[in-house]
Amino acid sequence: MHRRRFLASTAAAAAASSSLASGPPKKIAAIITEYRPMSHADVIVGKYLEGLNQDEAPPYPRSKVVSMFTEQTPKQDISRDRARKYGVPIYRTVQEALCLGGEKLAVDGVLLIGEHGDYPMNDKAQTLYPRFEMFLKITDVFRQSGRAVPVFNDKHLSWSWRQARRMVEISRELRFPMLAGSSVPLAYRVPAVDAPFGARQTHAVAISYSGLDIYGFHVLEALQCMTERRRGGETGVTAVQCFEHQACWDFVERNAWVQRLFELALSHSATRKPGDPKQVVKNPAVFVVDYADGLKGAAFLLTGLVEDFTVALEVEGQAKPVATLMKLQERRPHHHFGCLVKKIEQMFETGVPPYPVERTLLTSGILDFALESRVQGHRKLTTPELAQVRYQTPNASHFCTQGWGADGKRLDA
Repeated sequence: MHRRRFLASTAAAAAASSSLASGPPKKIAAIITEYRPMSHADVIVGKYLEGLNQDEAPPYPRSKVVSMFTEQTPKQDISRDRARKYGVPIYRTVQEALCLGGEKLAVDGVLLIGEHGDYPMNDKAQTLYPRFEMFLKITDVFRQSGRAVPVFNDKHLSWSWRQARRMVEISRELRFPMLAGSSVPLAYRVPAVDAPFGARQTHAVAISYSGLDIYGFHVLEALQCMTERRRGGETGVTAVQCFEHQACWDFVERNAWVQRLFELALSHSATRKPGDPKQVVKNPAVFVVDYADGLKGAAFLLTGLVEDFTVALEVEGQAKPVATLMKLQERRPHHHFGCLVKKIEQMFETGVPPYPVERTLLTSGILDFALESRVQGHRKLTTPELAQVRYQTPNASHFCTQGWGADGKRLDA
């Protein structure tokens, strides 16, 4: 993103803030792959239907989900039950859901939740969720109607870098606001710190767990939401490499900066298991990221050692690195998704994304190339395409500053 475009978007956000929570509630269409208990549809759309605490009590988002499309209906499907209970029609096609059964676009915003469902997996261990295909159906309605509305895309834009890039290109072509990504960067933090805005960063480490595709994206977003705040903004990524098993530990051993930040990040985990990580973790992996401005990043997946997200980074001029835990609520109502819904609502209300969609474009690309590195024998891949993803995030921290009480409900309600 160029500086002129950033300044224009910042001014637009300031102007739009005066109209926040004015006028009738926005009408939202939810386009979903699968809506079952504990799915992303449940913890996002569910907050629109049931309240942010999903207890059928305030607070609620101001916008209203007025239509749904669900591509799959497994045995555990709850979309039909929720639709009957809350009076939300389920349409047979994406077009009908956006047009409310008519011929033209009839909603003010779109939730695209293409996560979960029975879909094939490719040789890179990527689940081929049809986010790109659903997005094209949504934007076809925009083209046919002669107008477009804000779109939120849950998690990575696509399993394919080329498809992810095309989605952002279409959003620019049709000039509609777009927000995407993980709930992890919005989560309550312990301690409640952010990377200092405009300071030079030298090294960064993020640690998480679970599958390379499903949680590899989350840990990259945790890393990126901190590193994008550095001096000069995001400058793009020139190379990506994946290491696994012993090669992961070898990478740690031969890089003193990784050792320092690895131990610091682990010290902030609330779920760390006892024992030597080399013995506890059966299948360690790390995505190594070379940024164009010299920053070095490493995102670890250490299943068996931790079950949370921590980040540590070195900032030039500071004696101590910045480190934090991005704390997730592992039971209903999944507080971090409520933090995400608040940012989605900000875009629906103002027409301005609170942070650039380019963050998720870049993390989608890093993940795709990291998994490509893996299938190519873990070799280092140069990424001139990712070096073109440059943007400046506004100087604002977006994470929730309050967590939840003993009853599990939000403290900021």
